[in-house]
Order: sequence, then structure tokens, then C-alpha cells
Amino acid sequence: MPEPLHALLQLILAGGATAPRRALVETHGCPARALAAGASAWRGAGLSAAQVQGLQQPDADQLQGALQWLQDPRHHLVGWQDADYPALLRQTGSPPLGLFVDGDPSLLWHPGVAIVGSRAPTAGGRDHAARFARAFVQSGLSIISGLAAGIDGAAHRSTLAAGGLTIAVLGTGPDLSYPRSHAELRHQIAETGAIVSEHPPGTPARPGHFPGRNRIIAGLALGTLVVEAAERSGALITARLAGEAGREVFALPGSIHNPMARGCHRLIREGVGLVETPEEVIAALVPVALELAAALRGRLEEAPPRPHIGNGPAIPPLASAHKQLWLALAHDPTSMDSLAERTGLTTAELSSMLLAMELDGRVAVEHGRYSRKS
Repeated sequence: MPEPLHALLQLILAGGATAPRRALVETHGCPARALAAGASAWRGAGLSAAQVQGLQQPDADQLQGALQWLQDPRHHLVGWQDADYPALLRQTGSPPLGLFVDGDPSLLWHPGVAIVGSRAPTAGGRDHAARFARAFVQSGLSIISGLAAGIDGAAHRSTLAAGGLTIAVLGTGPDLSYPRSHAELRHQIAETGAIVSEHPPGTPARPGHFPGRNRIIAGLALGTLVVEAAERSGALITARLAGEAGREVFALPGSIHNPMARGCHRLIREGVGLVETPEEVIAALVPVALELAAALRGRLEEAPPRPHIGNGPAIPPLASAHKQLWLALAHDPTSMDSLAERTGLTTAELSSMLLAMELDGRVAVEHGRYSRKS
């Protein structure tokens, strides 16, 4: 296990306020040097007495459990100091120090929409979540939600059924399912998408974790769509956090007789965009998608190779992968499967790169097939 990763784990397990620990890492350049700086430097960065004690005497069982979880090639820890830390989340007011990822961490760069709402939606609300998710998938967007019952689950399931990419952000450790009935859904998402948590493996569900979970959902997404929500709802927290992060927020109107529509109506009264079709959301997100594409191009062309985390195979430099893809593209339309076969890249990696090229005017896409533009 690389020393920087071990040090990052210790900083995460220290708990408490995130900002001082991020500042400590930024000041010293990497987690290992931040950890080696000692107690006086930790206190100087604003760490509390409890955090200092946590760094001096880490919970050995928790540390060992996290290290063991990371031995699986599909398990990753993306730290604040890593070039692969998702660009949109980095821009928010309170980004996590690190993200535990079960699945493909490159998906955290893929342009996506958050779909959130009630845990007890109407049948119509479930249908709306599924319909919007399918349309977003067809436009090349991933779907981000919180794996909760109700709207979250409907959005994730519809995305998987449509062959799309979905990210589930948890308020537990990345190895747990909440609710438990979503254990199989969690497994399916990890197989083709990504399960994300700022909490180390083994962390149970606690009420205080879910507002933090919501800020990550809002921070990873280009925009947030609230499908159905009561007047007091976690979905409204996600919407507020998305607005504070400068992201677009949309709400579906509903019947005045539906108590699950009142939260959406409140958002609309407060100035959130009222939408009736997925196309309205997609059109509004184009400017934000262009910003993400610019950040992605910079990451592809300039950044050093991604670190080798855990026991999985080393990931090739993104710049090299970008060139591979460009050479694999022809002037005749080529399917995603053919591009994956020619390059050896995953569908998620290809999707992100192709979107950047498409927005840059270099690639055309028609009926799911890609070609170079003349």
C-alpha cells in the first residue's frame, strides 16, 4: 500500500471538520508530508484536539478494515490531492478530503444529472423519474442519486435498464447498503457504474451523514432535478446545496392535491426552473457541460499518470489513452464496442473522452456511433 494512501486514510479517519485537514494537505503538498509535520503543524492548520489525538492514535481496527477493503482491484480511494479528484466536486464549498469508490472512479468525471426526490413517491413520480433518467442516458449523461428508497431507486434502476451509467452516493461506508433492501441494486451499480462515499468501509448509517451525502450528489452533478418532494425533504437540501454550488436546479410540478409535490412547488416559487420535459433540462446544462469538457481536456492532455491504488492494474496515462482513442476513430461511424476493442479502454473512459471531443467539435455522434468530423 503506497505511503501517501496510508497517510490519507489516517487523515480521513481522524474525522471532524474537513476544511482544516484539506488545508493541511495543501500546505504540505501531500498526505504523507502533512502527517509527518507533527502535532504543532496540525494544530496550526486548525485541527481540533480530538483530530490531533485521532492522528496520534488512529483506530487500528478501522484503519486495517479500510486497508483490507482497498485490496480489491475495484475498490479505490481518490484523495483531495489527486489529479483525478472530480473537477465539479472540487469547485464546491465543502468537498470531502477523499472519496471511497466501489467501481469505476473515472465516472466521477462523466457529465451527469442528479435525480432526487421522495422516499415514498406516487406511481406517477416513479414513472417521471424513470422517464427522465432514460432520456438523460440517451443524451450521454450519467445519473447520480443516493440509493434511497423511492425516486432514487427508480432513477438508478431505469438507468441500468437503459444501459446507462449511474453513480450512487451513500451516507454509509461504500460496502454497506441503506436501505438493506437495495443490496442487489448496490451490487449492480458497482458492477457497471460507481458507488461513492466519503465514509470509510464499515461506517453505519447515521442521520448526520445524509446532508453530507447530499452535498456530494449536488457537487458531482451538472444540475439537480427534484421529481417529487414533501415540504420537509432531504431532496430539498440537495437542491439548496446544488444552488449554493452554482449549479442548475430543476423541479417537476405536480397536482395541488399531491403532498409529495409541495416541495417542488416551493422550489418553483423560490425561482427554481420549472421543467416538463427532459429536453429542457439537457438544453439548460449545455454551458456547464462545456466547462466540464474543458477541465477534462486539461486533465487528458496535461496531467501525469494516475496513481496505482490498491492491488489493481496500473492505469495508463490519460494523455496516452486520449491519443489511442483518436487513432481508433475513423471517418466512418464506429460503435462503442468497436472502440473499446480497438483501444482496450472501458466504456466509461470512452464516454468521457468522446463527450469532450464532441463538445470540442472534433467528433460526430449519430445513433450511438462515433466518427471524426471532417
